[in-house]
Amino acid sequence: MSKFFPRLMRLLYPKASCIIGVSRGVVDDLKKVLRLDSPKFRVIYNPIVDEDLLRKAEEPVDHPFFGEGKPPVILAVGRLHVSKDFPTLLRAFTLVRKEMDACLLILGEGEKRKELETLARELGIEKDLDMPGFVKNPYKYMKHASVFVLSSQWEGFGNVLVEALACGCPVVSTDCPSGPAEILDNGKYGLLVPPKNPEKLAEAILRVLKDQTLAEELRKRDHSRAQDFTVEKAVEEYARVVKACRDGAG
Repeated sequence: MSKFFPRLMRLLYPKASCIIGVSRGVVDDLKKVLRLDSPKFRVIYNPIVDEDLLRKAEEPVDHPFFGEGKPPVILAVGRLHVSKDFPTLLRAFTLVRKEMDACLLILGEGEKRKELETLARELGIEKDLDMPGFVKNPYKYMKHASVFVLSSQWEGFGNVLVEALACGCPVVSTDCPSGPAEILDNGKYGLLVPPKNPEKLAEAILRVLKDQTLAEELRKRDHSRAQDFTVEKAVEEYARVVKACRDGAG
């Protein structure tokens, strides 16, 4: 049945007043599938940032990595899955540890846990690494971490990057398909590095950890970018589209 979907889409979608994608990547894919380049296409981001997220970010953190005088904390959040490529992050963290004291906190659970624990022991970083599993509130950790890192080989979009930005955490991410480059505006709101490259990833992490001016500048930019993913912004954009369609400009 699925093989008929593209044909059905090409028949029905052009009749719509407006075609909305949740990212530029989605819109580009739709254009290819539909074989259509039209002003009907609009991008409206999913509403990721809301009052609940911001409230949870203000909750206190009770973890031994955090505290006055402690080394900086590198944070990652995601399922322990091949797509997240945490082995590259562990190898990058090993290189970071050769330059300075730091801790790595990975929040999430998955089938790659044993593999990652074994690799951590082989690299000799297990004492500076904690993988406590799934946590209900990752935002409070984002609020207090020194840098948030996404090491994925691929992403659907990368909502976790938006969440980190909303919490004011400087971001380092792989430039993987699809989402990070769009969310970070090609490096304006965070550092982008090639996937599966621990050396480049470590270099970017160290830049943020060592250059407080850069870190503070990224924190300041975080807030403005996060506003593009708020509930209010999504409602405003949908209202604008509905009005345009009603006025015959859709």
